[in-house]
Amino acid sequence: DGFIVDKILMDLASSDAIFLHCLPAYRGYEVSEEIFEEHSEVIFNEAENRLHIQKAIMVWLDLRRDN
Repeated sequence: DGFIVDKILMDLASSDAIFLHCLPAYRGYEVSEEIFEEHSEVIFNEAENRLHIQKAIMVWLDLRRDN
């Protein structure tokens, strides 16, 4: 069996630790609903930032293809 990031596991981390996930997250399997909801703002910010980086990489690759 694997493991789940839950309150018990997060309590072992530093008091200022945050949970990040690249999404999609399987709530209740990878991460507890409680932890996901507690950290949802930073999780969704991370996902949005990743989207912009992916778009920038696609543009960069397209520009390099023309050279």
